[in-house]
Amino acid sequence: MSRTKVAIIGSGNIGTDLMIKVLRLSPHLDVAAMVGIDPASDGLARAGRLGVPTTSDGVRGLVEMPGFDEVQIVLDATSAAAHVANDAALRPYGKRLIDLTPAALGPYVVPSVNLDAHLDAPNVNMVTCGGQATIPIVAAVAAVTPVHYGEIVASIASRSAGPGTRANIDEFTETTRLAIERVGGAARGKAIIVLNPAEPPMIMRDTVLCLVGEADQRAVADSVRAAVEAVRAYVPGYRLKQEVQFTPVAPDEPTHTLAAVPDGTPLWRVTVFLEVEGAAHYLPAYAGNLDIMTSAALRVAERIATSTEVLA
Repeated sequence: MSRTKVAIIGSGNIGTDLMIKVLRLSPHLDVAAMVGIDPASDGLARAGRLGVPTTSDGVRGLVEMPGFDEVQIVLDATSAAAHVANDAALRPYGKRLIDLTPAALGPYVVPSVNLDAHLDAPNVNMVTCGGQATIPIVAAVAAVTPVHYGEIVASIASRSAGPGTRANIDEFTETTRLAIERVGGAARGKAIIVLNPAEPPMIMRDTVLCLVGEADQRAVADSVRAAVEAVRAYVPGYRLKQEVQFTPVAPDEPTHTLAAVPDGTPLWRVTVFLEVEGAAHYLPAYAGNLDIMTSAALRVAERIATSTEVLA
């Protein structure tokens, strides 16, 4: 069976790591083009050495490349603002877009939670690194009991946050918050990102806090552990840092600003601690925040490529 041809837009760290993952790991995809705007970028140079066709003329250059008609899937690893323009430029050509920026033009997709529901979408959004790491946990808790409030804190090495990540901080928090609600199932969500300046750099750490009512704690913990294993299937460095924590919320704690529940409703705080170590295909192991994004995008591209709609 022939491989599905993909193009990668963005020759920075994320795009380059994604290219290497496709080349090394994917039995279904073939990188037909690496697209950048800086002719001197390491990503374009590395792609050239690996035999991948390149252009430094952005999306316009991609459209003009020989073999563009054969490209079925385009993975965009640029920025939220750039993706809006890239989507508009590629829309007339009927390509399937996988958006690794917080632009969120298409539906939010977290592979272990809702991928199958959006295989037909022309443009899918990979939320954020924090969303990919934490939304499966919120969804796992919500599968057992209603989540009145879901809060995530993603702590990443400052050194792993490049110009694109820093430029998109505002979009990161808003996109992740909305996905906590729409994909994770929380009635209300909140997202916080911390750029940890520690040296040597620390791997990605994530904390998930859910406010729930009375629930079967064993069922919640089992659901969380199953969610972790589902993510580990495509992100091997993803793991629980310790067992799921359950803490009763004192009646006098001011939770009314967080959870819209009647006064006197018994609440429990479910806390999950995670860490994500990168596979170090191109990026250092501490950059788990970038690795989980490229790994999730690869999983989505492979499912789209092997779906009956694409093969037809």
